[in-house]
Formats: sequence, C-alpha cells, structure tokens
Amino acid sequence: MTPPAAQAPARPLFAGRAAVVVVYTAAMCMNGLDSTIVNPALFTIAEDFGRPVSAANAVETAFLVGLALGLPAAGWLGDRYGVKRVFLGSLAAFTLASALCAAAPGLGALSAARAVQGVAGGLLTPVGMTLLFRAFAPHERAGLGRILIVPTALMPALGPPLGGYLAEHLSWHWLFLVNVPVGAAAVLIGLIGLRGEAEPPVGRFDTTGFLLATPGLGLLTYALGFGPVHGWTSPGVAFGGLLGLALLGVAVRRQLRHAEPLVDLRMLADRTFGAASRLALLTSAGLMGALFVLPLLYQATRGASALDAGLSVFPEAIGLMAASQVVDRLLPRLGPRRLVLPALLLAAVVIGLLGFAENAWVVRVLMFGVGLILGTAVLTVQIAGFAEVPSPAMGRAMGLFTILRTLGGALGIAATAALLGALGDTTGPTPYRLALLLAAAPVAVGALLAVRLPAEAPGPPPED
Repeated sequence: MTPPAAQAPARPLFAGRAAVVVVYTAAMCMNGLDSTIVNPALFTIAEDFGRPVSAANAVETAFLVGLALGLPAAGWLGDRYGVKRVFLGSLAAFTLASALCAAAPGLGALSAARAVQGVAGGLLTPVGMTLLFRAFAPHERAGLGRILIVPTALMPALGPPLGGYLAEHLSWHWLFLVNVPVGAAAVLIGLIGLRGEAEPPVGRFDTTGFLLATPGLGLLTYALGFGPVHGWTSPGVAFGGLLGLALLGVAVRRQLRHAEPLVDLRMLADRTFGAASRLALLTSAGLMGALFVLPLLYQATRGASALDAGLSVFPEAIGLMAASQVVDRLLPRLGPRRLVLPALLLAAVVIGLLGFAENAWVVRVLMFGVGLILGTAVLTVQIAGFAEVPSPAMGRAMGLFTILRTLGGALGIAATAALLGALGDTTGPTPYRLALLLAAAPVAVGALLAVRLPAEAPGPPPED
C-alpha cells in the first residue's frame, strides 16, 4: 500500500476538461439567454419606471452596443492576462452586472448595468471558445457540437417564453436574478477546476486600433439595430452608421499594416480559416434574417399572436440540437467540404420555401429543417475552420471569427428589415416572401466558399 506521504494529491471534482465544459456551458447559457430574455418584458419595465416603451429599448441597445465594444479586445486580453483569468473575470463581471440590473432604481441605471453585461458578454464568447477549443484536440472537436449547440441555439430560443413568463408571474427583476446563482457557482468551479496555461509573449496593446475599431463596431451595431425602427435617415442612425463605417474603414487599413494589430485581419488569408470566417458571416446573416422575418409574416398575414409567432420559430432550436448529433456522426466520414456544401444549398431552399408555407405544421417542419441542415453546416464550419489554428493564435482567431459572425447577424436583420420597409405594404405575403428569399441568398452564396474547406476531417496527430 502506498504510504500517505507518497500518495498523489486528490484532484478536485471538476478538473481539466470537465471544468472547462461545465463552466463554459454555464457562462454561454447565461450569455445566450440574456440576448433574448429581456425583449418580451420591455413593456413591463417601461411601465414600472413610468417611461414610454421606446425609451425602454435603450436597455437592449445598451447590451448590443456593449457586446460590440467587448469583442475587439478579447483576443489580446486573453493572450496578455491568460484565458482562464480573463474568462473568469468576465464571468464575474457579467454576474455582478446581472445583480445590478435587478437592483436598478431607474431606466438609466438599468441601461448602464446592461451595457456592462454586454461588454462582459462580448469578452466571454471568444475567450470561452478559446478555452474550450484548447481543451480538445482538432480530431476530438466533432463531438463538441453537443456542447456548443446548447448555449447558441436552445438558450436564445428559450429566452422569449421564459422572459414573458417571469415578467408576468414574478417580476422583471427575475430576468437578471436567475443569472446570479448560476454565475457565482460557475466562477467558483472555475477557480477550483480550471487550469492556467502559459500564454505566448504578446506585444503592446494597439491603442489606436482599439480607439478606431471599438467605437466603429459599436456605432455600426447601433445603426443596424435602430435603422429599421427609427428610419435610416434619422439623424442618430445616419450619423452613427456613417461614422461607424468610416472608423471601421480606417481601422481595417491600420490592422492590415500594423505589425501587432488588435484584430489580425491577415488571418483571413489562410485558406481554411478565411473561408470558415466568411461562411460564419454569411450563414449568420441568413439565419438571423429568416428568424426576424418569419414571426412578422405570421403576425401580419395570419393574425397570429406574438407568442404563437415566437413558437413558430422554436422548432429551429430543436433542429440545431439534432444537428450536433449529425455532425458528430457524419463529419468524420464525409469531411467538411462534402458535408457543408450540399447542406448550405439545401438550407437556402428551405429558407426560401418558408414564405410559401400556409399550414402551421409545415412551417414548423421547415423551421426544424433550417435548424438541422443549416446547423450542421455552421457547426462543421466552426470545427473545420480552427483545425489548423495553433494554440497560441487561438484567442485572436476566435475574436475575429466572433466579430464577423456577430456582424453578419446584424447585417441579415438590417437587410431584410430594410427590404420590408422599402416595399411599403406589408399586409400581404409578398414582401415577406421576398425578404425570406433575400435571407436565403447569403446562405446559397456560402456554397461557393465551401469548396475551400478541407476534404478530410481533422485526424489524430501522428504517433512518435
């Protein structure tokens, strides 16, 4: 029997990969839920503070702008201070901001706390993905679909019905209070179980790039979010959009020339990662555009309630959950290219058909198909795109990938909303059918990029 002095120290319950999976899932579920849970409660929040509903929209705008502000610096911060430290710090800030949201005495304080939530959430996503992808070798990542899909698909889909239920039966404060015990437990597990990893030497912080890219992304996100509501020519939207584009244009030029850029756009020159990043933008634009248009079609042409319209898109989340199983089984057999290319073409067809479906169950089946087929393509793209990214570059690559995916979603919603606004009469189905065809277009275009993906799935490293 081994003497007590020679016994190996007991490992904590959550250690290594288990801790990564548990903490990542908890954090991303909170972040995914908070992206949609507040929307149905805006009327209640405005009423509680004695303000118009239009003023309560600042609560959501603050979160989205904060999200855009946090993304550019995420990769550098992870490299400079360590992925574990930045992830747990962001998670703690997100949890504290949630408590401040629940305790806010007025709409201004709530919006400010919501902005802090957004900045922390903008850091959490790319840094958390870096943490997860570093914990698993490229040939093991096909099975990560079952982990990735819960926060990215199920939680945002659960947000609206859960938010409406909490606001109606408890109070809107519970929209944020639900995060506090989950976040606190996740931070504690992370402190005990996550292992630190030596980071490569990192250069000086690109202050000029940060001062250009961060407000540029924030202003563009603001304009894309409020353009369809307030009009593209309204002073705030027009000025914010043009200034945001100008700042991003200068930022792109600087990032391409700078020796140590904040966001290394030169990574897009890599055949596989570049194709995957562009595909993330296109597929996000198509999916978010379709999810924006379909509930409006349901309400405007079929007289459905907001709840019925929201439930009409819920099968998409179930399809996404099923997609994780498909990727796990088919990616090793078919390889990324043969799995993604037909999936994108078929997904574009299904999105286009949504506008012509009259029966509610047909719509639900098609939405399930969107989630299953497009989800298969999206998960495969993400896994394949990072297969050859070395661990030291993972943080920067994940930050760039997340920025493009987020920007694609905003562009998809803005483009479809702009088309509906330009067509004028939205009482009939034709404008919505055209908008859904517009949403299908970037998904179909993505098939052209899919040929640049590897033919074979990532394999295990060669044995010595």
